[in-house]
Amino acid sequence: MKRDFQAPGRSPVFARDAVAATSHPLATSAAIEVLQAGGNAADAAIAAVAVQCVVEPHMTGIGGDCFAIVMEPGGRLTGFNGSGAAPRAATPEKLAELGVREITDTSPHAVTVPGAVRAWETLLKAHGTMSFKQLFKRAIQYAREGFPVAPRVAHDWSKDVDKLAGDPGSAAAYLIDGKAPETGTILRYQHLAETLEAIAEGGSDAFYSGAIARDIVSALQARGGLMTEDDLAACHTTAVSPVMRDYKGHTIAELPPNGQGIIALVILGILDRFDLENLDPLGPERFHLEMEAARLAYAVRDKFVTDPGHMDVCHSHLIGDDYLDRLAQQIAPHKRIASLPDAELSPQTDTVYLSIVDKDGLAVSFINSLFSDFGSGIVAPESGVLLHCRGKSFNVAPGHANSIGGGKRPLHTIIPAMGLKNGAPWLSFGVMGGHYQACGHAHLLTNIIDYGMDVQAAIDFPRMFFDMDSHALQAERLVPPSTIEGLRALGHEVVAADGAIGGSQAIMIDKARRMLTAGSDPRKDGHAAGY
Repeated sequence: MKRDFQAPGRSPVFARDAVAATSHPLATSAAIEVLQAGGNAADAAIAAVAVQCVVEPHMTGIGGDCFAIVMEPGGRLTGFNGSGAAPRAATPEKLAELGVREITDTSPHAVTVPGAVRAWETLLKAHGTMSFKQLFKRAIQYAREGFPVAPRVAHDWSKDVDKLAGDPGSAAAYLIDGKAPETGTILRYQHLAETLEAIAEGGSDAFYSGAIARDIVSALQARGGLMTEDDLAACHTTAVSPVMRDYKGHTIAELPPNGQGIIALVILGILDRFDLENLDPLGPERFHLEMEAARLAYAVRDKFVTDPGHMDVCHSHLIGDDYLDRLAQQIAPHKRIASLPDAELSPQTDTVYLSIVDKDGLAVSFINSLFSDFGSGIVAPESGVLLHCRGKSFNVAPGHANSIGGGKRPLHTIIPAMGLKNGAPWLSFGVMGGHYQACGHAHLLTNIIDYGMDVQAAIDFPRMFFDMDSHALQAERLVPPSTIEGLRALGHEVVAADGAIGGSQAIMIDKARRMLTAGSDPRKDGHAAGY
C-alpha cells in the first residue's frame, strides 16, 4: 500500500547502520547518542528508558516492571521477564482480614515488587557493553538540571490532577500549586536524580536493599501495605524462551505468561483461518473479524493466563491448531457473537515501548510500565520513586487463575515482540495501551502482512478495541462512519473512543539491502531516528 503524501501523517525513518524508536524525542536522542558512542542496542535501550522514567513520569518509572526480547543477528531470541511478585504476606485471606474487597490502582496492595531495575541490570549483563554509570548520564542530567514538559506529556498529565492530589507525596512531586505543569515547564526531580546516581554506583542492589528499599517499604506500610524489605531483596528477573507461531510466512515471537503475549498469537491464529487480505482494511468486515477474534482471545486470557506456576493449562495448548479451530468456528462472518464470558480487568493503562537495532544487527524490543497513569500515585518521599500498580490485576477472591498470592506474579498486559521471516530477523515491534496490546500486535501485523503497509502507515492506521465489561466497540475518530454503521448492522454496539487507542513503535529489518525502516506513533508523540 503506497503512502498518500497529500494526506497528513509522517513518513517512516530509513537508516543503514542503526535506528531507535521511542515515545519521546529526548529518549530517542539518548539512544542514538549511546549507539554513536559505540554502545549496542541493549545499552541504548537502557539509556533511553532511564530518560523516559524522568521525562514521562505518567507513563513509566523505576518503580515499575519491564519485559524485553533480544534478537541476535542470526535470529536467536532471548526473553526477559522483569515483573515483580506480590508481597509474601499478600493472600486472599489476609486481604479479607483487612477488609479489602477490591484492589484499586491507588491501593498500597496494588504495588507489587518493582522489577524494572533488576531487569535492566540482567539485560545489560547478558547483552550490554556499558555500565549504568555511563548509561544513566542523560537521565540524571534531566532529573537534576531540568527538562521541558513535552506537549503530549502535558496533555496527559492534566487528566490526572485528581489522582495526584489524592496523595500528599504525589501532589508534592507532580503538581505545581495543585495544577499539572504546562507545556514547556522546566521540571527537576532532585530525589530521583540521587536515586539514579545511587543505582549507577551500586547497581540494582542499591535499589532493592538499603536506604531506597527502606523508603519504599516505609511509604507502603504507612498506607497499610504488606511489602517488606525481604520482598524487595528477593526480586529476580527470569530469562525465558519466547513463544512462536507462524502467520502467513512470518514467525511471530511473544513472551510466555504471566504476560498476555500468547493472546496476540491466539488472535493471529484465529484470523489466519479467514480470508483477511481480500477484505477492505477499513471496512466493517475486517474490523468485525478482528474484534470477534479479540473478544474470544481475551476471554481465554482471563480464564487461563497468570503466573505460569499457577496456570491450569500449558500455554502452548492455547495456540494449538485444534483449539484455534474451535475458537474460529464460533465466529459468524455476518453476526456478532452474542455472549462471551465477562472479562474481569479494566481497560486503559500507561506504558512506554521502545525498539532499537544497532549496526551489528542486535535488536531489542523493550517495554517498561507503571500500569496506570502515574501508577499507584504513591511516591517514596526520600528516594522519589513513583510506584506502579500492577497488583490491581489480582483478584482478591480465592479460586481464580489470577487470585492474589504471596510471591505470585500477576497477569501482565505489557508485551514486547519480534518477527522473523525465513528464520532471519524481520521486525522488532510493540504496542502501548494496556489491555489493547495483544489486539494491537495483531492489528499492526495484519496491516503489514495482509495489506502491505509500511511500518509507519501500519502504526498510523485507525484502530478499534472493545470495552472489557460491556464489549461495546470503541472506534478512533478516523474510522469511517460507513464502517461504524456496518458494524452496527452486524449487531455491535459502537462508540467513539475516548481519545487515541494505544501507541506503537516498530523497526523493520532488511538484511539483504542493509536497510532499517522505523515507524513511531504520533498518538504518543513517538520519535524515531537513525544513521
